[in-house]
Amino acid sequence: MKLSGIRVLDLSSYIPGPYLTMAMADHGATVVKVEAPGGDHTRHIGLKDGPDTVYFRNFNRGKHSIVLNLKDTADHAAFLRLADEADVLVESNRPGVAARLGIDHATLAARNPRLITCAISAFGQDGPRSGRAAHDLALEALTGVLGANQGNDGQPAMPALPLSDYLSALNGLSAVLMALYARERTGRGDFIDISMQEALLSATANVLGPTLAEGRQPVIGHERTTGGAAFYRCYACGDGEKLALAGQEPKFIAALLGHLGRSELVPLCDTPGPHQQPVVDTLAAFFASHTLAEAGALLDRIDVCWGRVNTYPQALEDEQIAARGFVLTDDLGRRHLGPPIRFADEPARVTLRAPALGEHQDLARKGW
Repeated sequence: MKLSGIRVLDLSSYIPGPYLTMAMADHGATVVKVEAPGGDHTRHIGLKDGPDTVYFRNFNRGKHSIVLNLKDTADHAAFLRLADEADVLVESNRPGVAARLGIDHATLAARNPRLITCAISAFGQDGPRSGRAAHDLALEALTGVLGANQGNDGQPAMPALPLSDYLSALNGLSAVLMALYARERTGRGDFIDISMQEALLSATANVLGPTLAEGRQPVIGHERTTGGAAFYRCYACGDGEKLALAGQEPKFIAALLGHLGRSELVPLCDTPGPHQQPVVDTLAAFFASHTLAEAGALLDRIDVCWGRVNTYPQALEDEQIAARGFVLTDDLGRRHLGPPIRFADEPARVTLRAPALGEHQDLARKGW
Protein backbone atom coordinates (compact mmCIF):
# COMPACT_ATOMS: atom_id res chain seq x y z
CA MET A 1 0.00 0.00 0.00
CA LYS A 2 1.08 3.57 -0.63
CA LEU A 3 1.92 4.42 2.99
CA SER A 4 3.34 1.10 4.18
CA GLY A 5 6.26 1.75 6.52
CA ILE A 6 5.07 5.22 7.56
CA ARG A 7 4.69 5.59 11.32
CA VAL A 8 2.11 8.02 12.66
CA LEU A 9 1.47 9.20 16.21
CA ASP A 10 -2.10 10.43 16.61
CA LEU A 11 -2.75 12.62 19.64
CA SER A 12 -6.00 14.03 18.29
CA SER A 13 -9.65 13.42 19.09
CA TYR A 14 -13.11 14.12 17.68
CA ILE A 15 -13.00 14.54 13.86
CA PRO A 16 -10.19 16.48 12.13
CA GLY A 17 -7.08 14.62 13.28
CA PRO A 18 -8.68 11.16 13.50
CA TYR A 19 -10.18 11.49 10.00
CA LEU A 20 -6.75 12.45 8.65
CA THR A 21 -4.91 9.61 10.36
CA MET A 22 -7.60 7.04 9.51
CA ALA A 23 -7.07 7.81 5.83
CA MET A 24 -3.38 7.12 6.34
CA ALA A 25 -4.14 3.87 8.18
CA ASP A 26 -6.47 2.76 5.39
CA HIS A 27 -3.55 3.07 2.98
CA GLY A 28 -0.96 1.20 5.01
CA ALA A 29 0.48 3.58 7.60
CA THR A 30 0.98 2.30 11.13
CA VAL A 31 -1.06 4.70 13.27
CA VAL A 32 -0.64 4.68 17.04
CA LYS A 33 -3.44 6.53 18.79
CA VAL A 34 -2.13 8.04 22.01
CA GLU A 35 -5.04 8.37 24.42
CA ALA A 36 -5.21 10.01 27.79
CA PRO A 37 -6.46 7.92 30.71
CA GLY A 38 -10.18 7.48 30.10
CA GLY A 39 -9.73 7.41 26.35
CA ASP A 40 -10.80 9.48 23.39
CA HIS A 41 -13.98 11.45 24.11
CA THR A 42 -15.75 9.82 21.18
CA ARG A 43 -15.51 6.41 22.86
CA HIS A 44 -18.38 7.71 25.00
CA ILE A 45 -20.49 9.68 22.50
CA GLY A 46 -23.47 8.30 20.63
CA LEU A 47 -24.81 4.85 19.90
CA LYS A 48 -22.94 1.56 20.24
CA ASP A 49 -23.46 -1.31 17.82
CA GLY A 50 -20.72 -3.55 19.20
CA PRO A 51 -17.72 -2.99 21.44
CA ASP A 52 -17.34 0.64 20.29
CA THR A 53 -19.51 3.64 19.66
CA VAL A 54 -20.26 4.19 16.00
CA TYR A 55 -18.66 7.64 16.32
CA PHE A 56 -15.37 6.20 17.59
CA ARG A 57 -15.07 3.36 15.11
CA ASN A 58 -15.94 5.60 12.18
CA PHE A 59 -12.76 7.60 12.77
CA ASN A 60 -10.35 5.16 14.39
CA ARG A 61 -10.50 1.85 12.57
CA GLY A 62 -7.20 0.18 11.82
CA LYS A 63 -5.25 2.06 14.49
CA HIS A 64 -3.32 0.96 17.56
CA SER A 65 -4.19 2.36 20.97
CA ILE A 66 -1.91 3.15 23.88
CA VAL A 67 -2.76 5.10 27.03
CA LEU A 68 -0.25 7.69 28.25
CA ASN A 69 -0.44 10.43 30.84
CA LEU A 70 2.01 12.88 29.30
CA LYS A 71 2.39 14.65 32.66
CA ASP A 72 3.82 11.44 34.11
CA THR A 73 7.59 11.14 33.78
CA ALA A 74 7.67 7.52 32.63
CA ASP A 75 4.81 7.97 30.16
CA HIS A 76 6.41 11.14 28.82
CA ALA A 77 9.66 9.27 28.23
CA ALA A 78 7.76 6.47 26.46
CA PHE A 79 6.14 9.02 24.17
CA LEU A 80 9.50 10.58 23.32
CA ARG A 81 10.88 7.16 22.36
CA LEU A 82 7.99 6.65 19.95
CA ALA A 83 8.35 10.17 18.56
CA ASP A 84 12.06 9.55 17.95
CA GLU A 85 11.13 6.95 15.32
CA ALA A 86 7.89 8.41 14.03
CA ASP A 87 7.42 9.96 10.61
CA VAL A 88 4.29 11.99 11.38
CA LEU A 89 2.66 13.38 14.50
CA VAL A 90 -0.89 14.76 14.40
CA GLU A 91 -2.25 16.77 17.32
CA SER A 92 -5.29 18.94 17.92
CA ASN A 93 -4.50 20.68 21.20
CA ARG A 94 -4.93 24.39 21.70
CA PRO A 95 -1.72 26.24 20.77
CA GLY A 96 0.76 26.18 23.64
CA VAL A 97 -0.42 22.92 25.17
CA ALA A 98 2.15 20.79 23.35
CA ALA A 99 4.97 23.09 24.50
CA ARG A 100 3.78 22.93 28.11
CA LEU A 101 3.80 19.14 27.86
CA GLY A 102 7.27 19.12 26.31
CA ILE A 103 6.09 17.50 23.08
CA ASP A 104 6.10 20.55 20.77
CA HIS A 105 7.60 20.25 17.32
CA ALA A 106 10.78 22.15 18.19
CA THR A 107 11.52 19.75 21.05
CA LEU A 108 10.69 16.61 19.07
CA ALA A 109 12.42 17.72 15.85
CA ALA A 110 15.63 18.41 17.77
CA ARG A 111 15.65 14.68 18.53
CA ASN A 112 14.11 13.51 15.22
CA PRO A 113 14.71 16.02 12.40
CA ARG A 114 12.69 13.90 9.97
CA LEU A 115 9.49 14.28 11.99
CA ILE A 116 6.51 15.98 10.37
CA THR A 117 4.08 17.53 12.85
CA CYS A 118 0.58 18.55 11.81
CA ALA A 119 -1.17 20.72 14.40
CA ILE A 120 -4.87 21.29 13.74
CA SER A 121 -6.52 23.96 15.84
CA ALA A 122 -9.57 26.16 15.63
CA PHE A 123 -7.74 29.39 14.76
CA GLY A 124 -4.13 28.45 14.05
CA GLN A 125 -0.99 28.80 16.12
CA ASP A 126 -0.94 32.61 16.36
CA GLY A 127 -3.23 35.61 16.22
CA PRO A 128 -5.51 37.18 18.84
CA ARG A 129 -7.92 34.25 18.96
CA SER A 130 -5.41 31.38 18.83
CA GLY A 131 -5.92 30.31 22.44
CA ARG A 132 -9.69 30.30 22.27
CA ALA A 133 -11.72 27.10 22.19
CA ALA A 134 -14.13 26.55 19.30
CA HIS A 135 -15.99 23.78 17.55
CA ASP A 136 -17.43 23.77 14.06
CA LEU A 137 -20.63 25.72 14.70
CA ALA A 138 -18.68 28.72 16.05
CA LEU A 139 -16.34 28.57 13.06
CA GLU A 140 -19.20 28.35 10.60
CA ALA A 141 -20.60 31.45 12.28
CA LEU A 142 -17.33 33.38 12.19
CA THR A 143 -16.59 32.58 8.54
CA GLY A 144 -20.01 33.72 7.32
CA VAL A 145 -20.97 30.21 6.28
CA LEU A 146 -23.68 29.87 8.93
CA GLY A 147 -25.19 33.22 8.06
CA ALA A 148 -25.34 32.20 4.40
CA ASN A 149 -26.87 28.82 5.24
CA GLN A 150 -30.41 30.12 5.61
CA GLY A 151 -33.71 28.34 5.98
CA ASN A 152 -36.92 29.44 4.30
CA ASP A 153 -37.43 31.93 7.13
CA GLY A 154 -34.20 33.72 6.21
CA GLN A 155 -32.56 32.73 9.50
CA PRO A 156 -29.37 30.68 9.89
CA ALA A 157 -30.14 26.95 9.83
CA MET A 158 -28.20 24.34 11.76
CA PRO A 159 -25.61 22.82 9.38
CA ALA A 160 -25.92 19.12 8.67
CA LEU A 161 -22.15 18.60 8.53
CA PRO A 162 -19.23 19.98 10.59
CA LEU A 163 -17.54 21.35 7.48
CA SER A 164 -14.55 22.95 9.19
CA ASP A 165 -13.66 19.61 10.76
CA TYR A 166 -13.56 17.75 7.46
CA LEU A 167 -11.96 20.57 5.46
CA SER A 168 -9.17 20.98 8.00
CA ALA A 169 -8.64 17.21 8.00
CA LEU A 170 -8.35 17.10 4.22
CA ASN A 171 -6.06 20.12 4.10
CA GLY A 172 -4.00 18.51 6.83
CA LEU A 173 -3.79 15.23 4.93
CA SER A 174 -2.67 17.05 1.78
CA ALA A 175 -0.05 18.96 3.75
CA VAL A 176 1.30 15.82 5.43
CA LEU A 177 1.65 14.05 2.10
CA MET A 178 3.38 17.10 0.58
CA ALA A 179 5.76 17.19 3.53
CA LEU A 180 6.51 13.48 3.17
CA TYR A 181 7.24 14.04 -0.52
CA ALA A 182 9.51 17.00 0.23
CA ARG A 183 11.33 15.01 2.91
CA GLU A 184 12.45 12.56 0.24
CA ARG A 185 14.42 15.46 -1.26
CA THR A 186 15.55 17.33 1.85
CA GLY A 187 15.73 14.64 4.50
CA ARG A 188 13.99 16.97 6.93
CA GLY A 189 10.49 17.10 8.35
CA ASP A 190 8.35 20.20 8.87
CA PHE A 191 5.71 21.79 11.06
CA ILE A 192 2.22 22.20 9.61
CA ASP A 193 -0.17 24.76 11.09
CA ILE A 194 -3.79 24.09 10.05
CA SER A 195 -6.47 26.57 11.09
CA MET A 196 -10.00 25.19 10.92
CA GLN A 197 -11.28 28.73 10.44
CA GLU A 198 -9.02 29.28 7.44
CA ALA A 199 -9.78 25.86 5.98
CA LEU A 200 -13.48 26.65 6.02
CA LEU A 201 -13.12 30.22 4.79
CA SER A 202 -10.97 29.01 1.89
CA ALA A 203 -13.90 26.84 0.78
CA THR A 204 -16.15 29.87 0.28
CA ALA A 205 -14.19 30.90 -2.83
CA ASN A 206 -17.05 30.24 -5.25
CA VAL A 207 -19.58 32.39 -3.35
CA LEU A 208 -17.43 35.40 -2.47
CA GLY A 209 -17.83 37.22 -5.78
CA PRO A 210 -20.04 40.02 -4.39
CA THR A 211 -17.78 40.42 -1.36
CA LEU A 212 -14.44 40.42 -3.17
CA ALA A 213 -15.62 42.45 -6.16
CA GLU A 214 -17.99 44.89 -4.45
CA GLY A 215 -17.35 44.56 -0.73
CA ARG A 216 -20.91 43.49 0.09
CA GLN A 217 -22.73 40.56 1.54
CA PRO A 218 -24.29 38.35 -1.14
CA VAL A 219 -28.08 38.44 -1.29
CA ILE A 220 -28.34 34.79 -0.33
CA GLY A 221 -31.69 34.04 -1.97
CA HIS A 222 -30.60 35.66 -5.23
CA GLU A 223 -27.20 33.99 -5.84
CA ARG A 224 -26.66 31.14 -8.26
CA THR A 225 -26.01 28.37 -5.71
CA THR A 226 -28.01 29.62 -2.72
CA GLY A 227 -31.53 30.04 -4.02
CA GLY A 228 -31.45 32.42 -6.95
CA ALA A 229 -31.42 29.82 -9.72
CA ALA A 230 -34.36 27.69 -10.83
CA PHE A 231 -32.03 24.90 -11.90
CA TYR A 232 -30.23 24.76 -8.56
CA ARG A 233 -32.93 24.04 -5.99
CA CYS A 234 -35.23 21.36 -4.64
CA TYR A 235 -38.70 20.52 -5.94
CA ALA A 236 -41.52 18.37 -4.55
CA CYS A 237 -42.90 15.59 -6.71
CA GLY A 238 -46.50 14.48 -6.81
CA ASP A 239 -45.85 11.41 -4.64
CA GLY A 240 -44.29 13.41 -1.81
CA GLU A 241 -40.71 12.64 -2.80
CA LYS A 242 -38.28 15.47 -3.46
CA LEU A 243 -35.52 15.95 -5.99
CA ALA A 244 -32.81 18.52 -6.54
CA LEU A 245 -32.04 20.05 -9.89
CA ALA A 246 -28.33 20.65 -9.67
CA GLY A 247 -26.96 21.80 -13.00
CA GLN A 248 -27.13 25.31 -14.43
CA GLU A 249 -25.22 24.72 -17.64
CA PRO A 250 -27.14 26.00 -20.67
CA LYS A 251 -27.49 22.50 -22.13
CA PHE A 252 -29.44 21.30 -19.06
CA ILE A 253 -31.67 24.37 -19.03
CA ALA A 254 -32.42 24.18 -22.75
CA ALA A 255 -33.08 20.42 -22.61
CA LEU A 256 -35.73 20.56 -19.86
CA LEU A 257 -37.44 23.82 -20.78
CA GLY A 258 -37.44 22.75 -24.42
CA HIS A 259 -39.09 19.45 -23.50
CA LEU A 260 -41.72 21.37 -21.54
CA GLY A 261 -42.38 23.66 -24.49
CA ARG A 262 -41.14 26.70 -22.56
CA SER A 263 -37.98 27.60 -24.44
CA GLU A 264 -38.89 31.27 -24.17
CA LEU A 265 -37.93 31.05 -20.48
CA VAL A 266 -34.35 30.00 -21.22
CA PRO A 267 -32.94 33.58 -21.34
CA LEU A 268 -34.21 34.22 -17.80
CA CYS A 269 -31.69 31.66 -16.57
CA ASP A 270 -28.67 33.55 -17.90
CA THR A 271 -28.22 35.27 -14.52
CA PRO A 272 -29.50 34.35 -11.05
CA GLY A 273 -32.10 36.36 -9.19
CA PRO A 274 -35.80 36.80 -8.49
CA HIS A 275 -36.52 37.30 -12.18
CA GLN A 276 -36.24 33.50 -12.50
CA GLN A 277 -39.50 33.03 -10.58
CA PRO A 278 -41.50 32.14 -13.74
CA VAL A 279 -39.02 29.31 -14.37
CA VAL A 280 -39.32 28.16 -10.76
CA ASP A 281 -43.11 28.15 -11.05
CA THR A 282 -43.04 26.19 -14.32
CA LEU A 283 -40.69 23.55 -12.94
CA ALA A 284 -42.57 23.31 -9.64
CA ALA A 285 -45.84 22.67 -11.46
CA PHE A 286 -44.25 20.05 -13.69
CA PHE A 287 -42.66 18.08 -10.84
CA ALA A 288 -45.80 18.33 -8.70
CA SER A 289 -47.72 16.55 -11.47
CA HIS A 290 -45.30 13.63 -11.73
CA THR A 291 -43.95 10.99 -9.40
CA LEU A 292 -40.25 10.94 -8.61
CA ALA A 293 -39.83 7.85 -10.79
CA GLU A 294 -41.55 9.53 -13.75
CA ALA A 295 -39.64 12.79 -13.36
CA GLY A 296 -36.32 11.01 -12.83
CA ALA A 297 -36.79 8.84 -15.90
CA LEU A 298 -37.41 11.95 -18.01
CA LEU A 299 -34.45 13.83 -16.57
CA ASP A 300 -32.19 10.86 -17.25
CA ARG A 301 -33.49 10.53 -20.79
CA ILE A 302 -32.85 14.15 -21.69
CA ASP A 303 -29.59 14.22 -19.67
CA VAL A 304 -30.36 16.80 -16.99
CA CYS A 305 -28.34 16.93 -13.76
CA TRP A 306 -30.49 15.93 -10.77
CA GLY A 307 -30.59 13.88 -7.60
CA ARG A 308 -33.21 12.37 -5.34
CA VAL A 309 -33.32 13.94 -1.87
CA ASN A 310 -32.40 10.83 0.10
CA THR A 311 -32.46 10.00 3.76
CA TYR A 312 -29.22 8.61 5.18
CA PRO A 313 -30.56 5.02 5.04
CA GLN A 314 -31.49 5.56 1.40
CA ALA A 315 -28.06 7.05 0.71
CA LEU A 316 -26.30 3.92 2.02
CA GLU A 317 -28.51 1.76 -0.19
CA ASP A 318 -28.02 3.86 -3.33
CA GLU A 319 -27.37 1.68 -6.37
CA GLN A 320 -24.20 3.57 -7.32
CA ILE A 321 -22.78 3.19 -3.82
CA ALA A 322 -23.68 -0.50 -3.88
CA ALA A 323 -22.16 -1.07 -7.31
CA ARG A 324 -18.81 0.34 -6.21
CA GLY A 325 -18.85 -1.53 -2.89
CA PHE A 326 -18.35 1.61 -0.85
CA VAL A 327 -20.30 0.37 2.19
CA LEU A 328 -18.30 -2.37 3.89
CA THR A 329 -19.56 -4.96 6.37
CA ASP A 330 -17.45 -6.41 9.18
CA ASP A 331 -17.60 -9.79 10.94
CA LEU A 332 -20.22 -8.46 13.36
CA GLY A 333 -22.48 -7.39 10.51
CA ARG A 334 -21.87 -3.70 11.16
CA ARG A 335 -21.68 -1.36 8.20
CA HIS A 336 -18.74 0.98 7.59
CA LEU A 337 -18.01 3.68 5.04
CA GLY A 338 -15.18 2.66 2.75
CA PRO A 339 -12.14 4.77 1.83
CA PRO A 340 -12.98 7.43 -0.77
CA ILE A 341 -9.40 7.43 -2.12
CA ARG A 342 -9.08 4.66 -4.70
CA PHE A 343 -5.80 3.68 -6.34
CA ALA A 344 -5.56 1.36 -9.32
CA ASP A 345 -2.25 0.09 -7.92
CA GLU A 346 -1.85 -0.65 -4.22
CA PRO A 347 -5.46 0.01 -3.21
CA ALA A 348 -6.45 0.48 0.40
CA ARG A 349 -6.79 -2.61 2.56
CA VAL A 350 -9.13 -1.51 5.30
CA THR A 351 -9.09 -2.94 8.80
CA LEU A 352 -12.63 -2.50 10.04
CA ARG A 353 -11.87 -3.05 13.70
CA ALA A 354 -11.21 -0.13 16.05
CA PRO A 355 -8.74 -0.66 18.90
CA ALA A 356 -9.79 -1.24 22.46
CA LEU A 357 -8.48 1.39 24.87
CA GLY A 358 -4.81 0.62 25.55
CA GLU A 359 -4.95 -2.58 23.51
CA HIS A 360 -1.42 -2.08 22.18
CA GLN A 361 0.16 -0.80 25.40
CA ASP A 362 3.30 -2.86 24.76
CA LEU A 363 4.26 -0.29 22.14
CA ALA A 364 4.83 2.21 24.94
CA ARG A 365 7.44 -0.12 26.40
CA LYS A 366 8.93 -1.84 23.34
CA GLY A 367 8.53 0.89 20.75
CA TRP A 368 7.54 0.47 17.13
